[in-house]
Amino acid sequence: MTIHSTLGPKLTGGNAAAHKSRDWFALALLMFPVLLVAVDNTALTFALPAIARTLDPSGVQLLWVVDAYALVLAGLLVAMGSLGDRIGRRRLLLVGISGFAAVSAASAFAPSAEWLIAGRAALGFFGAMLMPSTLSLIRNIFQEPGRRRLAVAIWAACFSGGAALGPIFGGWLVEHFWWGAVLLVAVPIMLPPLVLGRFLIPESKDPKPGRVDAPSAVLSMLTMVPVVYGIKELATHGPGLAPFAVMAFGLAMGFLFVRRQQALASPLLDLSLFGNPVFSTAITANILSLFSYNGFILFLAQHLQLLEGMSPSESGTAMVPALTAMVLAGLLVVPLVRKVRPGFVVAAGLALSATGYCLVSFGNHDGGPATLLAALLLLAVGVGAAETISNDLILGAAPAAKSGAAAAISETGYEVGSLLGTAVLGSILTASYQQHLALPAVVAETVPATAADRAGETLAGAVELAGSLPAPLADALTAAARTAFDSGVHITTAIGLALMAAASVLAAVVLRRIPRAK
Repeated sequence: MTIHSTLGPKLTGGNAAAHKSRDWFALALLMFPVLLVAVDNTALTFALPAIARTLDPSGVQLLWVVDAYALVLAGLLVAMGSLGDRIGRRRLLLVGISGFAAVSAASAFAPSAEWLIAGRAALGFFGAMLMPSTLSLIRNIFQEPGRRRLAVAIWAACFSGGAALGPIFGGWLVEHFWWGAVLLVAVPIMLPPLVLGRFLIPESKDPKPGRVDAPSAVLSMLTMVPVVYGIKELATHGPGLAPFAVMAFGLAMGFLFVRRQQALASPLLDLSLFGNPVFSTAITANILSLFSYNGFILFLAQHLQLLEGMSPSESGTAMVPALTAMVLAGLLVVPLVRKVRPGFVVAAGLALSATGYCLVSFGNHDGGPATLLAALLLLAVGVGAAETISNDLILGAAPAAKSGAAAAISETGYEVGSLLGTAVLGSILTASYQQHLALPAVVAETVPATAADRAGETLAGAVELAGSLPAPLADALTAAARTAFDSGVHITTAIGLALMAAASVLAAVVLRRIPRAK
């Protein structure tokens, strides 16, 4: 497949240099939507209190302001990635950019919670066009493995950097303007790729595309949306019949989706991609990395804010050094794979992440946040290094014509890994806290039963109650809550340690034969 067919069959001298320069300009434009999506994922959290004050949504509506985007996005990633292979990845990207900017502007001035929820769902629809398109375009623009690896590292660095900036950026916008500024900022960010993308980003698509199978697209959404919704319900409300029933329905639809793909001559998702052990192992490593990383962030954020007394912005700032190290690690491993086999780099990154978990699982958390932040640093460096190379292996293992589908699978792995980490590890953390919390007798005898129940359910409830008690009682309650919370932290970090160690061994065994980069 030749992407730049208008340049002729052979490029030499100045034409080749100009051609390569255009590739890097194209990459720069692709980073705008990547940065926006990464920032948008985390920045909105800081706008929720302002949204609650302005639009007066119910608790359920406020939850849907966040969930509507994630559910639609996760449900459409596979379908959009395959659609880009068929109609053109640049075309799909530009449609997504236009729609995302327009809907962001409309949602920024939403007069009601219902309007904002609908806008967030529409943002998920157009957002599903962006990330797979950017990654698949990188695969086709940078066909030389060394240049592609660097481009993927920049893509991952931009995504990680945007996630790190999101809380700080979102908090600043809400503080100095209003909550709608968090959404409205999408318009200027999307203008450069929208104006220049048609001229600087080369089009690419499957040279022999099949027709778009609408039933498969519906089945993929009926698979992902119930599964993701069930996971989020488990994370929010704990185990129950409803979330398990919803997930069971999603898995049943997933079974029908797989059967249909196997029967179609031109499937929406080419399942043969999973037959490549490099592809499937790299995907597995990514899912397990995001599972463990997001589970770590979940309890670290609670520890910093509730036990160390940091504000949300202070806790976000405390994490910035580790997130910066993640970005740098992703960039620095690019030249490393010329000397060390990529599989061993992935395995070493995952092993470093396991070391971070080990530090927490067997360490003492009473000496302030230093130990936890040091563990986050190790985890972030390991995940940053491993994911950059594993993403490159995913793209390299898939045929160029199927890069959209491969990128969509990779992005879906990101979403599922993140959600599972929050849901599974979060549920275990909460259950352990509830089981191990022993309210001091003097506290149980002093406070109302409803307040004691809230303290027994979550760490936040215990800290809130402690704030209303005199010093001796508050100290006793806080100490009991810290002990109960730490019991859950030890369990969840032991799980993260086991998963990271297993992923490291898997990568070392399966990916060991991949030669060093040239």
